[in-house]
Amino acid sequence: MRSRALAERRLYAASLTDSLRAELEAKLAERVLPHLLGAGIVAGYHPLKAEISPYPTLERLGTGQRAALPWFLDRDARMLFREAPATEASPWGVLQPPSSADALAPDVVLVPLVTADRRGTRIGHGKGHYDRALAHLREGGPVFTIGVAWEFQIVSENLDPDPWDVPLDAIATPGEWIDCR
Repeated sequence: MRSRALAERRLYAASLTDSLRAELEAKLAERVLPHLLGAGIVAGYHPLKAEISPYPTLERLGTGQRAALPWFLDRDARMLFREAPATEASPWGVLQPPSSADALAPDVVLVPLVTADRRGTRIGHGKGHYDRALAHLREGGPVFTIGVAWEFQIVSENLDPDPWDVPLDAIATPGEWIDCR
């Protein structure tokens, strides 16, 4: 399922013109921003080429809100969050904030996904980084998770979660807000 969904995402992203992609990502921001009003720290991610970008959302955060992005010391380390922007290569070559950026504990995390169901069961890239990071963050208190995706990535059938999967609280696409709680 993961490999098929990744292939579909690559094909879909490749079919988008730059202007249509920017329009869809702006619509995603409009859908998400009302749900971030009380958040002090909002974590996003530096998108892979086919992933919908959270940057239009993060760029429109309000006064006093801070944007955080994933940060890894090395490939085996737990994912942490540091204050944006992403300016240095991570252990995988994806941009991340520098190690000198403030370490932050987000109130809200915008979570990338490969596919998800409407109950908030998410399939990611299979490395478990988000599940471990979210479980760790929730040990310190509530953290609201929003899966962000293109419309077609949300499936109608229920996915079978693994015991370690952390369910999403909500999912946002350019056209829909799904409350999963």
